[in-house]
Amino acid sequence: MAAIALTIAGSDSGGGAGIQADLKAMSALGVYGASVISAVTAQNTLAVTAVHGIPLSVIRAQIDAVLNDLDVGAIKIGMLATPEIIETVADALSGYAGPIVLDPVMIAKSGDALLAGDAIQTLMDLLIPRATVLTPNLPEAARLLGQSEAQSPDEMVVQGQALCAKGTASVLMKGGHGQGEICHDLLVDGSGLVDEFTAQRRNTKNTHGTGCTLSSSISAGLAKGLSLRDSVAEAHAYLQGAIAQADGLCVGQGHGPVHHFHRVWSA
Repeated sequence: MAAIALTIAGSDSGGGAGIQADLKAMSALGVYGASVISAVTAQNTLAVTAVHGIPLSVIRAQIDAVLNDLDVGAIKIGMLATPEIIETVADALSGYAGPIVLDPVMIAKSGDALLAGDAIQTLMDLLIPRATVLTPNLPEAARLLGQSEAQSPDEMVVQGQALCAKGTASVLMKGGHGQGEICHDLLVDGSGLVDEFTAQRRNTKNTHGTGCTLSSSISAGLAKGLSLRDSVAEAHAYLQGAIAQADGLCVGQGHGPVHHFHRVWSA
């Protein structure tokens, strides 16, 4: 039977992030992807020009439809724009016992806001305690904690532990916004550093959808029955390959997408 993962996130009309990136990544990693759309964005590589939240009853109906029929092995949660959407998703998942990967999407690559300011506390209260792993980048982690951005791996571990104290089982602190030639992604739990994943930092502007791709790739691994550490390792290696071939796609005029199917066809 095919491993199944569910993504609950916003739609990106440009195809590089959100639901579209999630389904591409899941497919590339051999997992059947199902989806629940929480919002529709008018978006390309340059900007987000409109956001339309899906009616709460329709979000709930989508979740119920998938979980009542499909054997979902893991869930990835991405863009949830408002407190009401977060509350709806949390309530709909109250009976779900599988692993949840929570990507606290706040700002698009273009700099446009994707999470209302008054929704952060609702996310902290209702979904972070449900997460198997939280996957913030450095600005997102800092905003969740009300602190300045971590400037070193040691500070990333401290902030990861602080987020674990908010209820999540583990945190993958993503270092893509950091400095230096080496990018550090740190898997942290309440006791400290679990594992470190490093990669050479690439000089490219085509990184649209990296956060969505990584979190959905982790959920794909968990859906296949891999451990969290092995799921993160597989997702990290897959994403680095997708970034390495991103420039060859030549999609859009701004921050282009990564190449989700780099293992299938070369750009």
